Amino acid sequence: MKASDLFIRCLEAEGVDTIFGVPGEENADIMISLLDSTMEFITCRHEQAAAFMADVYGRVTGRPGVCLGTLGPGATNLITGVASATLDYSPLVAIVGQASTKRLHKESHQNMDSIRMFEPVTKWAGTVRDPASIPEVIRKAFKVAWKEKPGATVIELPEDIAKEIVDGRPIPYVIDRQHGGVELHHVQKILSLIRDSRQPVILFGNGAVRARKSGLISEFIDKTGIYAANSFMGKGALSARHSRNLYCVGLGVRDLVMEAFEKSDLVICIGYDLVEWPPDRWNKGAPKKIIHIDTQPAEVDEDYVVDVDMVGEIGETLRVIIENIEECHRKTEPYYDSLRKRMTDELLEFKDDTEMPMKPQKILYDLRLAMGNKDILISDVGAHKMWVARHYPTYQPGTCIITNGFCSMGFALPGAIAAQKVFPDKKVVALCGDGGFMMNVQGLITAVKYRIPVTVIIWNDNGYGLISWKQQLRYCRTSHTELLNPDFVKLAGAYGCRGISIEKASEFPDALDIAFNDRELPTIIIINVDYSQNIKLNEKLGEVICPM
Repeated sequence: MKASDLFIRCLEAEGVDTIFGVPGEENADIMISLLDSTMEFITCRHEQAAAFMADVYGRVTGRPGVCLGTLGPGATNLITGVASATLDYSPLVAIVGQASTKRLHKESHQNMDSIRMFEPVTKWAGTVRDPASIPEVIRKAFKVAWKEKPGATVIELPEDIAKEIVDGRPIPYVIDRQHGGVELHHVQKILSLIRDSRQPVILFGNGAVRARKSGLISEFIDKTGIYAANSFMGKGALSARHSRNLYCVGLGVRDLVMEAFEKSDLVICIGYDLVEWPPDRWNKGAPKKIIHIDTQPAEVDEDYVVDVDMVGEIGETLRVIIENIEECHRKTEPYYDSLRKRMTDELLEFKDDTEMPMKPQKILYDLRLAMGNKDILISDVGAHKMWVARHYPTYQPGTCIITNGFCSMGFALPGAIAAQKVFPDKKVVALCGDGGFMMNVQGLITAVKYRIPVTVIIWNDNGYGLISWKQQLRYCRTSHTELLNPDFVKLAGAYGCRGISIEKASEFPDALDIAFNDRELPTIIIINVDYSQNIKLNEKLGEVICPM
């Protein structure tokens, strides 16, 4: 068979059902071989969007998402989404075409060293030099991408190798993640630190969401009574309805929940990645012991010197700890309960507000009412991300996705298209600022073509709102953050989508109802947002507005 046919058979053997990408000349043999495959190819209008789609596919399924581009500009366009998957720990396999091996040694059309370009932003990147090695290369790429901590890998396939005739077969897919045993002496040390602590607090991160062990997490907290908070990417690891949930940390300001960390003498980090929220932001106030529970050892950081480095499968670790909890490990902290009440009250502060532009708190209150526990919100990067983290209670892991490792704008729209494709019966919302939305706006036509009825909510302030916010805090003025936007309703119509502009706050729930119940086409909802609330939040939390 042709090498490209073997390549496709190996992808099928890995369980791949969807590939997101852009066809090109140097990946033409792969594209033709796909015609005889059971896999679906989603044709995108930009490789960056394809990579973001594969990224979110990996996050919501736990299996590597696959994206494809050609050589040269196709490969460079993929790199932002590939880097995002690596730094956010999402399993992804990227496939790139390459020039014939007969011209790689010299200056030639679109020829560049893609592998050296991808190496700094992937877990592994390799080239198929011999068609007989295709089964090994593909098996390795998927194994490395999926292994904890997950991330991106890249396979480069030169066009002449793809055309060769080869005799081969896929290497069988085997679940090969090894957990190992739980070290009991570490369990005893953890329990002794809990017993001796006065005000412990738990910090959940991205790894706790990937573990999908909400039942064990709740049981651990129920038995110990310890209060917990989550990073942006840890939302949903513990239901926001749990009475010991202190909501989200990491806004970059001294939020209410920071009081718990400042008073704490023990922080139990579960699935916490330093890339989400650096420890120098929370390791303040009272001297602290630190327990690290994760699939990989703790990163080296002068503010993250751990007393116990508990490495293993998170669920199994928690199960063994739970089995050994006694009454002496039970904690009560009335102050933390009052802190949770203050934060919960804030979620309701503007629920009846009718002013326009709409306040961020009101938008998220109405959206949360319209979304079910299992529905998925995907946030882009911008000022709205900070409000989603703080004001969108999340009840199950994987239902509020925020990129906070690589933190790239333009992520939400293509990501939501992928999530809606995987879960056609769920409500999936991309929440974007006007700046981030326009960075991958061409993804709308992909949603229309494949009849993916995703809902997009644009928070419009005609500017780069988060940058304006931070400039205002630091310099008391802003610089070049204003944007000129198109008529978003007309733009939606031009793409074949439904566009709804919110003129009164009372119209927003009705617009959501239309979007979620009429599933024939994507819906774009445009809301003018009151970002004066950004500065008011800082004033409320005690930040200095003008340091000069």
